[in-house]
Amino acid sequence: MINTTKAKLDINIGGEHLVIQQRYEALSAFNDLLIAIWFLIGSFFFLNDSLVESGTWLFIAGSAQLLIKPFIKLTSLVHLYRIQNRYNNE
Repeated sequence: MINTTKAKLDINIGGEHLVIQQRYEALSAFNDLLIAIWFLIGSFFFLNDSLVESGTWLFIAGSAQLLIKPFIKLTSLVHLYRIQNRYNNE
């Protein structure tokens, strides 16, 4: 029986990498929470005819926040890439 495991590439650039990565993950989680809140409240607003317009605006806000998610990820990747380059050049 062959035991194969996937090797994980781990580049040591110090504790700074972990702190920055955790901050971006926390920001992304907070963004996800807000998206869920906007869509949940918007859904409840659609149950009352007088609140449908407000519910629509909450859906638009949640959808706009979905655009923020990839920007957080890209910013994180660029930031960590720059730190890695700085660490490798030292």
